[in-house]
Amino acid sequence: MIAYHASHEQFKPSELLDYVILAEKAGFEAISSSDHFHPWSERQGQSGFAFAWLGAAMLATSVPYSMVCAPGQRYHPAIVAQAIATLNEMFGGRLVVALGSGEALNESITGEKWPEKSVRNARLLECYEIISELLKGVIVSRKGIISIENARLYTLPEKVPNLFCAAVGSETAKWAASWADGLVTTHKPKQELKELVQAFKSNGGEKKPIYLKVQLSYARNKEEAILGAYHQWRGNIFQGSVLGELPTVAHFDAAAELVSQSQMDEHVLISDDLNQHRKWIEDYLGMGFDRIILHNVNRNQRDFIEDFGNGVLPMLKGNK
Repeated sequence: MIAYHASHEQFKPSELLDYVILAEKAGFEAISSSDHFHPWSERQGQSGFAFAWLGAAMLATSVPYSMVCAPGQRYHPAIVAQAIATLNEMFGGRLVVALGSGEALNESITGEKWPEKSVRNARLLECYEIISELLKGVIVSRKGIISIENARLYTLPEKVPNLFCAAVGSETAKWAASWADGLVTTHKPKQELKELVQAFKSNGGEKKPIYLKVQLSYARNKEEAILGAYHQWRGNIFQGSVLGELPTVAHFDAAAELVSQSQMDEHVLISDDLNQHRKWIEDYLGMGFDRIILHNVNRNQRDFIEDFGNGVLPMLKGNK
């Protein structure tokens, strides 16, 4: 299954609504988004509220959706559970949410101390347990990193929704395999991806779905594809340990000044050749991913949707 990624960091919610409607008509079989409070760069310049946008987007289209969010600091997990339950009740279970440990960029706005990664993971697991119980209709009370008392969701979907984990490294994937219903990750060198998939599948995730988000830059000429990727996406190509810790957009833009245009090929699949993009995607499908999420990181979404709809999606053997 091939999904279109709706990037709230880069586009107004009203624009994204147009894009997902176009994407469904073009043959994309699912939609993905992630929840941000801040963009990665001033050059991106947006950051709509993903949960609110989903209500409009899911009404305007009929495909499945996935999104990533980080409960525990900016959101109490009970509120995340309520949002998941409400959207799935309205839209027939079409939404899968992947829970992540978050980035300081979005979560440190609360003014609370930004915890180290091990504490964030422990908090994430507590949030998962709380959200999972609430989605089953259980009355939840507990004291821990997260406290909750006498909470119950009165509006529930017909079927308990799956809760995925968002992970960028093999260690997190290994840890998440025992509790998450599936995994969402981002593309990286093939050997690293194989290790991550193996870590997840061999530690309890063997029969669980894995979604792969692919960062690409397509334009009708190569120069535009290169410049578009460099302008929009050079500030967040760093390792997860860096992405999680920088606290402001200004910090990311400062770090981006150290990135050269020639480095972008290491992190973004850049080409004006539709056949090349198709081959890249086929390689990922051949690795066994259940859903490939395509994020065209430059600003020209309409050409991307139209050209992939005509020249890539119909040719993909794994696009079922």
